[in-house]
Amino acid sequence: MPSVRGKLTAHAPLAPLVWFKSGGSAEWLFEPADVEDLAQLLAELDPDVPVMALGLGSNLIVRDGGVSGVVVRLGKALAKIEQLDETTLRCGGGASGILVSSTARDRGIAGLEFLRGIPGTVGGFVRMNGGAYGREVSDILTSAKLVLRSGELVEWPLETFGYTYRHSEIPDGAVVVEATFRGTPGNPQAIGAEMDAIARAREESQPLRSRTGGSTFKNPPGHKAWALVDAAGCRGLTIGDAQVSEKHCNFLLNLGSATSADIEALGEEVRRRVKAKSNITLEWEIQRVGTE
Repeated sequence: MPSVRGKLTAHAPLAPLVWFKSGGSAEWLFEPADVEDLAQLLAELDPDVPVMALGLGSNLIVRDGGVSGVVVRLGKALAKIEQLDETTLRCGGGASGILVSSTARDRGIAGLEFLRGIPGTVGGFVRMNGGAYGREVSDILTSAKLVLRSGELVEWPLETFGYTYRHSEIPDGAVVVEATFRGTPGNPQAIGAEMDAIARAREESQPLRSRTGGSTFKNPPGHKAWALVDAAGCRGLTIGDAQVSEKHCNFLLNLGSATSADIEALGEEVRRRVKAKSNITLEWEIQRVGTE
């Protein structure tokens, strides 16, 4: 491995870093000191070595065999937020949705409240066009900086991302290190009230205090994934210690000792039953990585 200034760990367990608390280890886990440190490692790394970015691990199944290559995790050094003008924030790729939305509230910037409902980092929800409560990243992003797998640092304007529902054209191995979001002028108290309402709605409807992975399946056009799962009789369904949440059945839970194989098998069984019941094929929203 190339020499780095950040932290490079071999055979690093990933289960503690993901919400499901399951899965294997990373061949290498890299926490770069800064953007230049990341760019240098990727430039010097064998091009055949795979690279994957890891945020808060909230929408991710790490398979039990672990992840080969390098897993990049952006720490506090890449989680800083800077205000550029009255309505614009420049945010590090490691900043959480809660930090971004709270900073926007404190600065009187409206339109970013929905990020309070996304349990991830800037890098993750920029890649996936994350959204909640009727808004998504493509509504607020103006540009973002990426370190490509080659080590090249590039800045993409919004239109380059090719955003569709929970999808972008960011290539494999690229890491989002910074994003610029633009809102509108707003009243901090009103913004805070909206964020509080989002937090309450999530607490009431989602199993947030469980080992879960967030929304499991994408909403098919004209349908809600949870309703299709419920109609197929999957609420509370279990495989091993993996369960379809009884509170919100588009969430899968690790009740304690579920393996990633259990969780993924449960998701596939849900997809099979929904297909049989409604003839609709659910697509995974949770990213599944690594080897079985």
